[in-house]
Parts: sequence; structure tokens; C-alpha cells
Amino acid sequence: MAAGLALTAGLALPVLAPSPAMAATGQQGYVDNPGANTVTVFNTTTNTVTTTIPVGTRPVAVAVTPNGLHAYVANRSSDNVSVIDTTTNTVTTTIPLPAGDSPQDVAIAPNGLHAYLPNFGTSTLSVIDTTTNTVTTDIPLASGSDPRFIAITPDSSHVYVTELSLGQVQVVDTTTNTVTATIPGFTQPSGITITPNGLHAYVDDFSANTVSVIDTGTNTVVGPAIPVGNNPYGNAITPDGHQVYVGNVADGTVSVIDTTSNTVTATVPVGTSPYKLGMNPDGKHVYVGNFSSNTVSVIDTTTNTVTATIPVTGPFGIAITPVPAGPALTITKTHTGNFTAGRTGTYTITVGNNGTAPTDGTTVTMKDTLPAGLTATSITGRGWRCTLRTLTCTRSDVLNPGNTYPPITLRVRVARTATGTLTNTAMVSGGGDGTATATDPTVIDPCDDHHHW
Repeated sequence: MAAGLALTAGLALPVLAPSPAMAATGQQGYVDNPGANTVTVFNTTTNTVTTTIPVGTRPVAVAVTPNGLHAYVANRSSDNVSVIDTTTNTVTTTIPLPAGDSPQDVAIAPNGLHAYLPNFGTSTLSVIDTTTNTVTTDIPLASGSDPRFIAITPDSSHVYVTELSLGQVQVVDTTTNTVTATIPGFTQPSGITITPNGLHAYVDDFSANTVSVIDTGTNTVVGPAIPVGNNPYGNAITPDGHQVYVGNVADGTVSVIDTTSNTVTATVPVGTSPYKLGMNPDGKHVYVGNFSSNTVSVIDTTTNTVTATIPVTGPFGIAITPVPAGPALTITKTHTGNFTAGRTGTYTITVGNNGTAPTDGTTVTMKDTLPAGLTATSITGRGWRCTLRTLTCTRSDVLNPGNTYPPITLRVRVARTATGTLTNTAMVSGGGDGTATATDPTVIDPCDDHHHW
């Protein structure tokens, strides 16, 4: 076993001074720092640290509730759980665990009703009611099992627990809170993730340098183990279930597994000692905690390259809040055929909402910008208030997700001297969103005036 597996033993890392509490905006990432007894919060848009929150002693795992309102932090050495309000980024509750539990991981059931923690010290699985924030039961696991990671099925019906010392995975029924299956065949199972369809679990095997696949219907290992890098510890899966990302502690790399072929399709260099990973719920980025290099690497899941590095202090567990519900305005601008110099042409402008929430009732403004060679003669749209002089149209009625407003028709006259391609630009803003822009390159045919004077 690599020395790094004995988490932060003997390390004396600097403690960061907490930043003032502030209201959170946008999507956030939470990183626990075991040596500093803190959780670092970063903005996922700017990839910058926004605040640092003091928690319990040696925090080793963090999980965010499905509604994004709270983060639960497992504090291994103080035997408790810090509950963070993600709006204010302050600890609002500390949940005590039985002395000697030493929680090693935490996961929230997809239905949001319970948090589960595997306890390294007592070989139990604690169950927390997230409504009352109290421990409701401690489920006995195999004695001396050294439970490391847990994963919960999408229907919240079962918890899978990797037991590093015994080389097995145990399955807990969340209705009866009893162990219903034991899956052997591993050397030192660590990280585990379950596919979004609930059919398979991917398990890192720390000393075997492989990842194995469990069929959750039969609770058996299927297919050959997948070779990855050295000492795989944590992993994460994309929301579409197509890729599993595995942190290789001894290599400073992340292996990318294609779940269709169950082969490694990419290896991404990151920092030193990448223990745990956190997947953005939008699937666009995965975040890697590089414990020994004091950074978080941000991997673009499309290109499988590191696009940003965030400085932190000894990062370990990582969790990302859900994508905030909100409107996302779109705009398209089209025309039919080529325009002809000296004649008229018509553009159609359509504003839509492809977000996850309606617009907020504030004014939505569409503004068009015509290039030289085109002059507007009219601009209209049902329900829109349009001004020809400024080429703006506004409205304030709510637009639901997946819908569009009635189109705007913009008629223009083409200068007789216009040639080549002219590009028209339209922009939309407001409604609780930012701005969106559309361009429409238009080919101008020569004037076809054949009058003889």
C-alpha cells in the first residue's frame, strides 16, 4: 500500500484564515482540506476561490444535497459531520457520530432523504436523516473491513460500500438497513461510482492498478478488470454515463474509461497525488484534488485536457453543486436566399429559452445592428414593442423553458452599391439571464436593374 493512503498522517499543513461569510452566487465547488481543517469554496465559472470555511478535524469527504442547499462534510478525526449552508457558506449544524467512528466518506441519497457515512474506525455505516440532521442508525459491516468509499443507486434503494482491507464490496438495502450481498474478487477496492442507469458500478482497485465492473442486477463482477494507472483511488462518472474518470495517485494522472468498450481512451496528466474527483452535474468538467501539489485540476470532458488549475491547501474530497435553475435566452436570425442590391430583404429573429427555469418577468430586450449597406424599413413582432429608430424590441411576459417568443420580422432595403457578404447581428438580454448573440451573413447579388435611359 502506498504511504499516501494513510491519509495525511504526520502532516502539519498551514491553516487558512477563514474568509468573511458571503451570499453565494452561481454554481460552486466544495473541497475539503484535511490538514487545514477547512473547506475551500470555488466558483465553477471563474475557477477562483471565493471563501474558506472552518469545519471539524481532518475533513476527508464532502457531498452536496440534490437541491444544492447544503454540503455535508465528514470530519474523520473529530467524529462528526459539518453541515454547510451553501447560500451563506457557513456551518449551520454539526452532527456528532459515535466516538471512534472515523468517517471516511459521505454520500447523499439521490432522493435527498439520508446521508450515509462509512466509518473506518468501527466498520459501520452511519445513516443520517437530512431533515433532522440526526444519526438514525449505524449499520454493522464486516469486522475489520476498512470501509473507504460508498456509492448509492439512482433509486436510493442500495448503498455499495468498498472494504479495502477485506478486498470486497458490501451492498446495503436502504429499506431494511441491512447488508444483503457481499461481492468478493478485489485486492484493495477503493473508489466506486454507479452508472446513471443504475446497471453497473465501477470500482477502483488500489494495489491492483485496475478498475472492475459490477453488474448491480446480479451483484457480481463482470468482464475482465480494466488496467489503469498506478494506485487508482477515487473516480467519477459523467452524467450521461459514457465516461469514468479515475485518479491514479502514484502517477499524477487521470485515466478516462469509455463505458461502452470498458477501455481507457485517454490519460490526462494532472497534479501530484490525485486522490478524489468531483464531477460537475452538467458533465462538462471534472475536478481533481491534487493532495500533494495543493491544487485542483479542472478537466474539460470534451477534450480531456486540463483547462484550469485552482490553488488550495491539501485538497482531498470534492463536490459540486447542481447547475442552478435559471433561464437561458437564445436568439436566432435567418433569411431566405440572397439579397439583391437596390431591393428589399427580410430577416426573421427568434428569441427562445433553453434554460431550466422561466424568465423572471423583467424586460427582455432584442437589439439589432445592421451593417453599412442595409437600411431598416420596418421591425415588428406580435407582443413585442419595437422601435425602428433604435432597432430594439422589448417585452416582459414570462417565457417558459423550451419555448420561444413570436418571431420578429425585420425588413431592410439593400443599397444599390452593396456587394459581397454583409453580416447582420442581433443580441438579446434580460429576463434574468445574461446576453446571447446571433449573426446572419447575407450574400448580396448585383443589382438586376436593366432599364435603358
